[in-house]
Amino acid sequence: SDPATRLKISPLAMSETQPLKRAGGAHREHHFTDSALVRDIVLGLSDGLTVPFALAAGLSGAFSSSKPVVLAVLAELAAGAVSMGLGGYMSGKTEVDHYATERAREAWEIRNIPDAEVQEIHDILRPYGLVDTQIAPLIAHFRQNQDKWIDFMMRFELGLEEPDPAAPLRSALAVGASYVAGGLLPVMPYFVVEKSAEALRWSVAVTVVALFGFGVAKGAIMGQAKWKSGAETMAVGIVAAAAAYGMAVMFRSWGVGM
Repeated sequence: SDPATRLKISPLAMSETQPLKRAGGAHREHHFTDSALVRDIVLGLSDGLTVPFALAAGLSGAFSSSKPVVLAVLAELAAGAVSMGLGGYMSGKTEVDHYATERAREAWEIRNIPDAEVQEIHDILRPYGLVDTQIAPLIAHFRQNQDKWIDFMMRFELGLEEPDPAAPLRSALAVGASYVAGGLLPVMPYFVVEKSAEALRWSVAVTVVALFGFGVAKGAIMGQAKWKSGAETMAVGIVAAAAAYGMAVMFRSWGVGM
């Protein structure tokens, strides 16, 4: 395959690089860390703030009482948290299994067709300006340390970083808990306000502020334009809620609801 393709390092590997400090403390590099955990939290909060908000708005257009809205949103929160948690777990588990499979294949190739693997090392390093005499000591080192050889090929040939075996469970918990945390905000007014129409007004006020604040925080963490991120996140939630509410009002006009 193309040597340039082999040199692509996964975004996760790059984003999780730890701060580096040169001798004497003259230079310090800061890189964003824990991107996988932040990604899971952002995913959970984003959906948690949007989906239950849209559902509550839609039900407010169909029911005059807050009680069915609360029951439906709580049921959706439970189902959504489990569904998203399982999705996060399966995604992380697939990554762990894929890495293990590729590592076993790479180990077999190094044991059984080492010459082909040596040629791949040359193909990887030559674009950096290294010649065969400079590459030879590295190959000799790898022949004596096959685990390091496998590590090198996994990263620079396949662009894969070893995932944390505990990551799938951590991802499931982060996504599920974030979904519930985000989803409780839109429904809180319905616990204390009996009429759904009035509760909706409070829900809109609370959720719009929360969506904007979440968007700003996400933009700051990810190094994006904070106010733009806040506005975009808020707009998505408003559009989803408005669409759900409009559909509910239409169905109610046809005699559906109470």
